[in-house]
Amino acid sequence: MSNRRVRTCASSLLRIGSATLGLVWVFTAAIALLFGSLAASAAPTKPAVPELAPTRFVVGIEKPVKFDVLSLNNPNRVVISLPDVKMRLPVAPDDSATGLVKSFRGGISAPGQARIVIEVRAPVIVKRSEIQKTTNGPQLVLDLVPAVLEKPAQANSSKKLAAAQPPLPRPAMRPEELAARAYKPVIVIDPGHGGHDSGAVKNGIVEKNAVLAFSKVLRDKLEATGRYRVVMTRDKDVFISLDERREIAERNKAALFIAVHADYAGSHARGATIYTLRESTAAALQRSAKSEVVKAVLTSKELSAAEQFGGDTSAVKAILADLAEREVAVTKERTNVFARQVIEFMSASTPMQRNADREANFRVLKTAKVPSVLIELAYVTNPLDARNLKSEHWRDKVADSIVTAIENYFSYQIARLPM
Repeated sequence: MSNRRVRTCASSLLRIGSATLGLVWVFTAAIALLFGSLAASAAPTKPAVPELAPTRFVVGIEKPVKFDVLSLNNPNRVVISLPDVKMRLPVAPDDSATGLVKSFRGGISAPGQARIVIEVRAPVIVKRSEIQKTTNGPQLVLDLVPAVLEKPAQANSSKKLAAAQPPLPRPAMRPEELAARAYKPVIVIDPGHGGHDSGAVKNGIVEKNAVLAFSKVLRDKLEATGRYRVVMTRDKDVFISLDERREIAERNKAALFIAVHADYAGSHARGATIYTLRESTAAALQRSAKSEVVKAVLTSKELSAAEQFGGDTSAVKAILADLAEREVAVTKERTNVFARQVIEFMSASTPMQRNADREANFRVLKTAKVPSVLIELAYVTNPLDARNLKSEHWRDKVADSIVTAIENYFSYQIARLPM
């Protein structure tokens, strides 16, 4: 390591050392890394590559496409322009350049266009560039040779091409494979009651069965989009405690928690209602989360080390407590946004209560970590609502409206919320 790099690392470490207590361990680790790097600099270096060998550069691509190749000097590089297709670049060398290739990078250059830039160690000529079909899928192959090898006396050189990538790159994945590996928000659906707890019973409707049937339809529709991972708190007639339902959502790091119920009242009451956590309870959760973070922020060993290094533990506690408080506030805001989306789209598919947006202290909603709503689909005590709860067509239509609300929430609304 040069003196300049040592001074740069040292100045960076001084800045790290002046940060709050949470960075003490980074400071210590960086000191160790610095001394390790200084020791390594004394080790003998690898001998330079004696010769610039002709080099083959291979890129796995999703499908055959038209492309352009341009060889440039000062700096020496090869530029490949092609449509924006899924591609897999070679595996970058771990220690040094391979053959003529010094480094490479790829990415989007313009809407619908991609570019690969290959930094080379000397002026080169692209002797061959073509798309080849292989068992691993289509591949874009470039054969690079030093410009000096193309003199007439050496035009028929029999030098073998050095591979620019050990091993051969894997082919580009199909869109459906990429979709399967992509991040999917977790949505927990919680059919109310179950087992010995039947819920409301009237007009031939048993709540636990009606909400389970609806929840399965909703689950299937969400999974059919391929964009979500759906977890059911129960998918059969079993009893799950309220605390366990909430813990399932938190354990799975759910992006949404949807409890599904059916209501009971006088025979004139009709329509769906959406419940979120009462304001006063949400504020209490906020205080509780802040307190829990403060208590758990540092272990006794970390506190002891902090005192030894003169760290300010109160500053770290204050920062993390503030972050916890903000997290609960964001969860509450996202809950409110989602509730409004559900009301907007459900109202087009089923009757709603006049004041459908309500607050309550339902225990299952008392989580500071997951945006949560409780949907009362209809009243079992109303003959018309009871008829809907038995209807497959109604379940299908209302489940579609909730899926639309979820899609709108993740696609448009959540992007506008604070992180």
